[in-house]
Amino acid sequence: MSNGRGFLFGRDFALHGGSIARTIDRLMFLPGFRDLVKPQWVAIVEELKVAGAQPVSELSKRLEMSYMAAKKHCEDLLELGYLERRRAPRAEVGRPEIFYRLNGKAAALFPQAGAALTLEILEAVRTMFGDTAPDRLLFQYFQQQAERWKPKLSKAKSLVEKATLLADLREKEGCFARCKYDADRGFRIEEYHHPLLPVFERHPHAIGMELRMLEQLLGSKITRREIAGGSQGPARVDFEIATLGVR
Repeated sequence: MSNGRGFLFGRDFALHGGSIARTIDRLMFLPGFRDLVKPQWVAIVEELKVAGAQPVSELSKRLEMSYMAAKKHCEDLLELGYLERRRAPRAEVGRPEIFYRLNGKAAALFPQAGAALTLEILEAVRTMFGDTAPDRLLFQYFQQQAERWKPKLSKAKSLVEKATLLADLREKEGCFARCKYDADRGFRIEEYHHPLLPVFERHPHAIGMELRMLEQLLGSKITRREIAGGSQGPARVDFEIATLGVR
C-alpha cells in the first residue's frame, strides 16, 4: 500500500528494514566505564548502582576491602566527578557518617543506547513507512538479537545456567543486572539499568517484545515487575522466572 510519499511499505521496508535494524544495533550499545581504569573503582560504582547511597563502612564490608582503601577509592571517584558525598547523623553517639552515591556524570557510564539517534531513526521510519513501522522495526531487532543469542545459550546445561548466561549477554550489550535467588521469590534477574529505557518510554510495545524474546530464549514464563526506588534501594526491573520458583 502506498503511504502517499512514493514508498511501497511492504517492499521498501523489507528492503531497508534489516539494514536499519543493524544500524540501530550498532548505535544502541556504547561501551561503558571508559574512564574507570581501576577494578576497585568499577566495583564501587557497580555496588552503588545496585545498593544506592552507602557509607564507607558498608562498602568496605561488601567489597571485602579495608575501610581506608574503600574511602580512598571513593575520594578518587569524588575528585573525578562520579560520586557525591554527604554526611548523615549516626543512630548512636558519634560523628556523622559519610555516605557516597553516584551522580549525574556516573549515569553516563551506563550507556543509553545512543538513545537520541535511535529515537530519531524510529521517527524517520514512522514518517517514511507509517505509524506501525517503528514497532515492526523493533520487533525485527529483537528477533535478530534472539537469533544471535540462541547458539550461545544452547551450551547451558540447566535453566539456571541459561538464565545466568542470558544476564551476562545482556550486560555485554549495556544492561546492568544481578541474578538473585531466595525461597520466597525464587530465581530472578534484577536489572538496574537498561540502555533502551528511553526507547521503551516512547515505544512501550517494545517492552512486551523484549519479554517475549526472553521467554522464547529460556523456554519459560517470565513475570516482569517494575520496582520503584526508595529507602530499600534504587529503582529496578525484576524478571521472575516461573519454573525456577515463582508460580
